Amino acid sequence: MDSETLIESAIKVLNTADPFEKARLGDSIAVKWLQGAISEPYDPAVDLPVMDRPARLTNVTLVSPSLMPKLGRAGSLQSRQAIVHSLAHTESWAIDLSWDIIARFGKQEKMPREFFTDFVRVAQDEGRHFSLLAARLEELGSRYGALPAHDGLWDSATATSQDLLARLAVEHCVHEARGLDVLPTTISRFRNGGDNETADLLEKVVYPEEITHCAAGVKWFKYLCARSKNPEVTINSVEADDINEEIIQKFHSVVREHFRGPLKPPFNAEARKAAGFGPQWYEPLAVKESSA
Repeated sequence: MDSETLIESAIKVLNTADPFEKARLGDSIAVKWLQGAISEPYDPAVDLPVMDRPARLTNVTLVSPSLMPKLGRAGSLQSRQAIVHSLAHTESWAIDLSWDIIARFGKQEKMPREFFTDFVRVAQDEGRHFSLLAARLEELGSRYGALPAHDGLWDSATATSQDLLARLAVEHCVHEARGLDVLPTTISRFRNGGDNETADLLEKVVYPEEITHCAAGVKWFKYLCARSKNPEVTINSVEADDINEEIIQKFHSVVREHFRGPLKPPFNAEARKAAGFGPQWYEPLAVKESSA
């Protein structure tokens, strides 16, 4: 058995600057947790500080999202490299986001064991996505760090660092769901451009797994809402239906408070439904609030 707790291990990942090593370390920790070699989520007697910003290498030039060059439509090699680089960068941050939600909120919010397991699985997936996309980028004649990127995802993490409900809503039910909206178009662009290898990687590995990540956000958002009314509630007793009006209203208010501007349609209703939430969750958020 490993005497280290899961949160101690999560902080090690967050303190690892190299994204390839971050993915490798995260995978080994995930395997230990899922196989029971790491048995305790945290030590009740120890509060471990979580850094505001994870360790990162400085080999990626960061620019403001508004100054990012256009990625193109995957018709040229240059465009395909830019899109895969952008996706790899997003996945590198997704690794940190998954370990951060465990380390920052797991003990603080007294979350059940299933919460830790769900986000360990998410973290393991994100690490694999990063490694596969970075390898594909090299096959396309580029490398991770060769192009500029932005850190918009971590800006949202900082904005939700005090509130687990907000973190689940914004990162997992807005940003990750946005990924579900745009991935089918991205996949078809790679196919049209003759790059079936990248299209297959996105369609067969990344896309279906991202649905499960979004589902984890929806599931634990519902759980927290239910627990606020009944502290004894278990995750298994939280209803799977997605039409609890009170929870949906709470979702709307949390997103409006922590996410700037309306959500962008068109929405991938099929993938969002598979993740556990229907149009009543997100369509009202695509409309600007009236100032009346």
